[in-house]
Amino acid sequence: MHLAYPAVLAVLLFCTGLYGVLARRNAILVLMSVELMLNAVNLNLVAFDVWLRDALHSGQALTLFTIAIAAAEIGIGLAIVLAVYRNRGSSDIDRLRDTAETDEAETVPAGDDESDAEAQQAAEDPATAPAGKAKKAEATP
Repeated sequence: MHLAYPAVLAVLLFCTGLYGVLARRNAILVLMSVELMLNAVNLNLVAFDVWLRDALHSGQALTLFTIAIAAAEIGIGLAIVLAVYRNRGSSDIDRLRDTAETDEAETVPAGDDESDAEAQQAAEDPATAPAGKAKKAEATP
């Protein structure tokens, strides 16, 4: 058997998977592309095992380990994607990155300490606080 045929096929599969990882925005499609790359590696391992006529069949044994790792990776990856989709409503990778950056900016207060003290006072005793501050304290959870 010629080694060139499965090697070229493995290179094509790997390049397709690499393009999918770099160009796709959907997390599930990225996971599928990673699986495609792992299958290209498996094809190379089996092809070289057959070409070298290894008595221990170490290429095939490594392929079994790679398949087990890929199954664990896809199980954990899909669980993470589903959890993120339930929390954020999207599995778009760029959108998740953007929301992570804006969440940090929104949680860090940019105001001064006096307005925070007035808001806390308005929350404790709305009768003595200024009218605008009491409405602001009622609106905040």
